[in-house]
Parts: sequence; C-alpha cells; structure tokens
Amino acid sequence: MLAKQIKRLASQSLIYGLGGLVSRILAVLLLPLYTSYLHGRDYGRVETLTALTAVLVVLLRLGISSAFFRFYFDSTDVAHRVRVVRTSFWFTMASATFGLAAGWVAAQPIADALSLGHDQAWLVRAAFVGLWAQLNYEQLTSLFRVEERPVLFSVATIANLLITVGATILLVVYFHQRAMGVIVGNWIGTLAVYFVLLGYRRYQLGLEFDRRLFRAMNRFGMPLVPAQLAIWTINFVDRLFIATFKGQAEVGYYSIGVRIASATLLLLTAFRLAWPAFAYSIEDENEARRTYGYVLTYVLFITCWVSLGLALLAPWIVRLLTARPEFYAGARVVGLLSFSAVAWGAYTVVAIGIGRARFTQFNWVVSGVAAVINVALCFALIPSYGMIGAAIATAASMGSMFGLMAIHAQRVYPVPYQWRRVAYPLILLPLGFYLPAERRRLRAVGRRLVAAAR
Repeated sequence: MLAKQIKRLASQSLIYGLGGLVSRILAVLLLPLYTSYLHGRDYGRVETLTALTAVLVVLLRLGISSAFFRFYFDSTDVAHRVRVVRTSFWFTMASATFGLAAGWVAAQPIADALSLGHDQAWLVRAAFVGLWAQLNYEQLTSLFRVEERPVLFSVATIANLLITVGATILLVVYFHQRAMGVIVGNWIGTLAVYFVLLGYRRYQLGLEFDRRLFRAMNRFGMPLVPAQLAIWTINFVDRLFIATFKGQAEVGYYSIGVRIASATLLLLTAFRLAWPAFAYSIEDENEARRTYGYVLTYVLFITCWVSLGLALLAPWIVRLLTARPEFYAGARVVGLLSFSAVAWGAYTVVAIGIGRARFTQFNWVVSGVAAVINVALCFALIPSYGMIGAAIATAASMGSMFGLMAIHAQRVYPVPYQWRRVAYPLILLPLGFYLPAERRRLRAVGRRLVAAAR
C-alpha cells in the first residue's frame, strides 16, 4: 500500500511538474534576452514588484486558498463541493478586485516607497493588473488539483506560458518596453487562459456564497496568514533590503542567482502542487503517517543532490545564460539559495501534519521566529556584504523554520520520520557547496556576527 501511495504521488508530481518544468526552462532561456535588453536596474524593478505582488497575494487570499483544499475533501457530496468552489471563487474575485483598485489609486506612493523611481507609477499599475489575474487564475486551476487531474492542469499552465513568452518577447524586443514589457507580458497569458477556464467551469460557478461555510473556512485559513506573511518575509524581503542599501542594480544581479537556484524549486513546485491533495486524501491515519515519513526522506535525497550540482556549476551556468558581465556576480549566491530551497521543501512535508490535525493556530509562531531571524540577519549583513548577506539570511531562516516546524508538528501529529537517513544529506551535502575561498568568506561573516553579538 505504501509503495502504491508513493507511486501515485510521484506520478502526479511528474505531470504537475511538466508545466513548472517548461516554465523554469523558459525562464532560464529568457535570461539572455532580459540581460541584453534590460539593465540591472530594470531587472531589479521587476523583481521588487514581484516581491510586492507575492505579499499582496497572501494578504488578499486571507488563507482561503489553503482552506479550499481542506474543506473540499471534508465530504464526497457533490453539492458540498460545489458550495466550497463557489464560495472560494467569489471571495477571491472580490478581494482581487479590491486589491487592483487600491493599487491603481496608490501607484505613485508605492513607486516612491519601493525606490522604483518617480516616473514608474504605470509600472506599478501594470503589476497590480497581474496581481488580479494571478489570484483569479490560481483559484480556478486549483480545481484541477483537488480533482487530481494533473494533465489538464499542465495543459492550462503550458498554454499560459507559451502566450506569456510570446507576448514578453514582442513587448521587450520589438516594442522596447524593457521592465514594462516584462511585467505586462507576464500576465497576458494568465488572463487569456483564465477567461477560457471561466467558460470551461461555468457550470460550477453559479451565484452562490455560503456565509456559514466561509466563516468556517476563514477560521481554518486565517491563522495561516501570519505564517504565510512570515514566509514571504523570508523569500522576498531581502530584495527590499538590497534595494535600500545597495540599489536596484544589485537586486537584478541577486535575482539572476535566484533564477538559477530555482531549478531546485522546480522539483519542489511540482511536488507541492500534488502534495496537499495527495496527503489529505489518505484516509487511514497509520498509512498516512508512514507515507509522510518516507516522503520526507525521498524529497531531501533528491533535492540535496540537485542543489549540490547547481552550486558547483553556477559560475559556468551564469556565464552561459547572461549577456552582460555585470550579471556574473549572481553565481555567488546560488549554493546558499539552493540549500534554502531544500529546507523549504522539508518544511512543506512536515507541516502537512498540522493541516491534517486542523491545528494551524500556532503556525505563525514558527514562521514568525524564522522571519525575525531573516530580518535581523538582513540588517546585520546586507549593508556590508550585499547579496551574499541576503543569501546567508535566507538559508539560516529557512533552516530554522524547518527545524522548528518539525518539532511543533511532531507534538501535534507524530510521524515516524527517518531522521538518521535525513541527517546525512542535510549536514554533509551543504559542506560540498563551498570552495576554500568561499569558506573563508563565510568564516569572516561568522566572526562579524559573533562580534556584533558581543
């Protein structure tokens, strides 16, 4: 039975990962285009607005997207599931529209606050249109995930990507729109596929909003919002610190390293798309616990080896994929960021027990502590070490978040994880990331932190 469950998860992850694979490959292949037509400052603006969009997605969802997966599987009754779908859909539509209107009005103050430039209000407005499209698109495609229809999910994802890439190339290369072309190109495909999905799902999207169900979903999802905000802090606040202390150009260089390290996230994205529906669909508690234990081992084994390869090949990869020498510095952060992704994947696995037990009230404490660690390290390291300090802060906070969540989850929903097998890749492989010169830099950073603590 365990082998059957693992095989089902693997097959769904592979199919879900097809769209992600195409997305990451295209993102990497577009790097020469971006680095030819965009300066570091332009690329930094795009990444800063991406960070802003990510936090607004968390705030506007209010945890309903997480509750959607949990409540959908509460009953096999078709009427119940349709109510869950419609309630989630209309809430998402309303919150996304509110966000778009607010961003449209406050575009110039937002541009000033993010150090984008005094003439970038329309770039901010374009980003908020993308926010609206992303929120609504992801809510509709989540239906394919709960229905365990990964093929249709991948078809929608690939169609979105192909339209997006075509539009981006047209806007950046032929119309020379630079940062605006990237921002607008990124949501043209999303909007196009979203409107197609509206027609495809029209029989499920009637005018129904169950307030009692919404309140129950909100009670489940709201405690997750602070945790998700803390995770956003860990993933994106470093860009804002770099922009403040080092400028938008260094944000652009750092983002190149993030893009290369995202190959590890590719595997985890495929896994995370399949994981919630798969994990909650296992009805027997003993079987669920045993399956979760093996999943953590396999996830860490695969992602650690991928991360090691990326770290070793990063200088060559960056030189191959970027058109300007100014971007080569991004290779220096790939190793640390790859390992951060490994810790994030492990966190995703161990956190599922909290959701299964419906004991999400204290998730924010775990991620909040990790976020505080991240912000403190960003303050301490980025002014002196720039993007290297940002990468160290991300790795330290992700590692602490995994460790704290593992302790908390084991108290709420004990799982027989194979800790001895897990320890080898977590401890030994990161040591292989660094050449002697890099180890000397890390020791210098360590001495600075010790001196600051004194």
